[in-house]
Amino acid sequence: MLKDRYSFVAVFSYDEDGISIEFPDLPGCYPCADKDNTDMALTNAKEALGLHIWGMEQDGEQIPESSKITDITLSAGQVPVIIDVFMPPIRERINSKFVKKTLSLPSWLAAKADEDGVNCSRIFQNALMDYLGVHEATK
Repeated sequence: MLKDRYSFVAVFSYDEDGISIEFPDLPGCYPCADKDNTDMALTNAKEALGLHIWGMEQDGEQIPESSKITDITLSAGQVPVIIDVFMPPIRERINSKFVKKTLSLPSWLAAKADEDGVNCSRIFQNALMDYLGVHEATK
């Protein structure tokens, strides 16, 4: 069962060359930000968390529970931050993204479509949805 909202502890490490971010419970999720730009770090952490969780969902991986902020061990220059993410808009944005497909048509048909100002992509989308028995709302 997919959850709509997740919260994870992120560790912000403030170094001379920028802010590195680590999610101790999510190996491989390492966003970063420019030096002294905590607002950018927060934005990047939230975006990376959403994309990382989406990827785990797509791969069928179990999403772990977040550690308690009081259980995180910190070094000098590190700050723990709770990052929240609401998944429905992230899922919708990714699932609504268009991908390019190559389509072959006889040249006379392509020329006629161009002449009549036909949007071949839209017609193909509609035909494919009809063929598959799906509608845009069921993506």
